[in-house]
Order: sequence, then structure tokens, then C-alpha cells
Amino acid sequence: MPSRKEIQWSQLKVGALVLAAMAILVLLIFLMSGSTGGIFARKIVLRSYFDNASGLKTGAPVTLEGVTIGNVTAMHVVPNRNPTPVEVIMSVGYEYLSDLHTDSTTSIAQAGVLGDSYVDIDSTHSSGPAPANNAELNATQAPNIQSVISSSQSGIVEVTSLMRKISLLVDTLNSQKGTVGELINNPAFYAKILHITENLEKITTQISQGQGTVGKLLNDQALYTHANSALEHLDNVTSALDEGKGSAGKLLHDETLYNNLNATVANLNQLTAEINAGKGSIGKLAKDPAFARKLDDTVTHLDSLLTSVDEGNGTLGQLVKNRTLYDSTDKTMDEAHQLLKAIREDPKKYFVIRLKLF
Repeated sequence: MPSRKEIQWSQLKVGALVLAAMAILVLLIFLMSGSTGGIFARKIVLRSYFDNASGLKTGAPVTLEGVTIGNVTAMHVVPNRNPTPVEVIMSVGYEYLSDLHTDSTTSIAQAGVLGDSYVDIDSTHSSGPAPANNAELNATQAPNIQSVISSSQSGIVEVTSLMRKISLLVDTLNSQKGTVGELINNPAFYAKILHITENLEKITTQISQGQGTVGKLLNDQALYTHANSALEHLDNVTSALDEGKGSAGKLLHDETLYNNLNATVANLNQLTAEINAGKGSIGKLAKDPAFARKLDDTVTHLDSLLTSVDEGNGTLGQLVKNRTLYDSTDKTMDEAHQLLKAIREDPKKYFVIRLKLF
């Protein structure tokens, strides 16, 4: 039977073995930890300042483009850093220093809708040097679930208001109020629409059968033949014009006719310029005041003369207006005509030539 001393020594060896195994287990856990890089891994400290911690806790992961590179070691509220008073201190593995830059940015993100918060470092568009130990990285405020809910609250209110209006509109339509309500619920209006539809069907049937003006226009073969013939004639005319045939064709293609027309236009422009310059009779008529006055006096005198003739003044006026003078003149002219006729018939009667000899 073992002594008491031997039993105590055996218990002491078992306890020491258990303690050694636990120490080795803890050491292995720290060495194999992916988030810390091991207890003996070299690290650098970085810090950022946020306006709100957004549920971030000490020990939360720090990721770079989604890859865990460290942990949050501490968080403090620094009042003199308003409006970003929340200081977040991070411990990052030294082996990731080459992927970090002084112009890298940090943000607090969430793993899913209801997941824990963590710090994500973004170096996608960064090009600065690697940060020093205890350096500050600028923070960007990424939207969290609370901000999304707050911003969507106004949208939810608007949707609710819209649903109420739609419900009111549907009730109005069902109660036959308004034009659309009458359109949907009024049987008389429906009957009118049905009657119009039947009439349209009849009209389209008549058109399809070639009845009426529109039907003949669409179905009459003779009308189609005439239209086709007219198009052929029009095509022949345009072809003749394009080939320079006929007067219109020569007008389009004959260079001589174009030159003559151009010369005529040039002469007309020159004539117009001379008229505007007061040259020639027409130019003087248009521009010379003295000539215009003379022409006005001549017209005035001619008007006065015609007025006198119309009033029967003077010989010409008497001749125009005096019937007796007209009849006498007519009678005299008639007698002179009779005399000339008699002379032609018997000139010896009126003309006697006597010859005397000395």
C-alpha cells in the first residue's frame, strides 16, 4: 500500500502535467489565430475617428478589402474631435503594411443585415506611402442599418399616402363619380360604345367589300390601273426632264439657255440700277421731280381738255356734244361723197378745158 507521501507526489505530478498542457493549448491558440497573426507576430497601431461607433466592439475584426488583418483594441470618446469624437484604435499585422497607404480610408461596416460591426480599410484608389505606427487613417461614413431605416421612413410615409389616394380613387370609380367612373359603371355609356363599335365594324366591312368611295379607292382595280398609269406618265416626264428633252428639260440642262437667262437677269439688274440712278426716261420719271411735275401738268391739261370736250366747249366739244353740228357735218360729208362719185362717172361735165390761140 503506497504511503501518503507517494500519493501527494503523484497528485502533484498530475496537476503539473495538466497546467503544462493548458499552457501549451493557450499558446497554440494564439499562434494559430488568423485575426491576430499569433501572439509573437509584429503589429502596428492605427487609429481613425468616427461620428458614431455603430455597434462596434473591442476585439472586432479589421479587414482590408474583406481580408482580416487585425483587431480593434480600444475605443474612446474624444470630445474635442467633434464632429467625429469616437476614436477607434486598431492593431494590424505588420506583414500587411505594404498594402496600406497614408491615404487609405476606413469605414464601419456590418456583416449582413443583422451581423456584427467591423472596421474595413479601403486601399483601392490609394497611392501614398505606408503609414507609420500610430498613424491616423481618414474615416468615411458608410450607411448602416439605422441610417437606411431612417432615410427610408419618409419613403414609407409617401407610399402609405399614395396607397390611401389609390384606395380613395378606386372607391370613387366604384361609386360612378367622375368621367372614368361613368365610363366604367354607366350601362348607357357602355351601350353607346358598343353601338359605335358595331358601326365601325359595318364601315370596315363595306370598305373591305369595295363599297363606297373609300372602298372603291382601296379595291377598284380600274382606279389602281389609272393611278399606276399616272405614275408611269409622271416617271416618263421626270425621265424626259432628266434627259434634257422638251422646253422644261432644256431649261434644266441647256447651258446656252442658262447663259441667256443669266444675261437677261444681268441686263434687268442693270436696267433697274439705271432707273434707280435716275438715268433714261423711266429713270427720270421715277427720280426727276421736274419731269414728274411736267408729267403732272400734262396730265392736268389733258384732263382739263377732256373736261371741256365733255362739257361741249370748243369745236371738238361741239362736234362731240352738238347733235346739229354732227348732223350738218355728216350731211356735208355725204354730199361730198356724192359729188366725188358724180365726178368719177362724168368728169367732162364738171371739168372743161378751153384752149385759146393767139
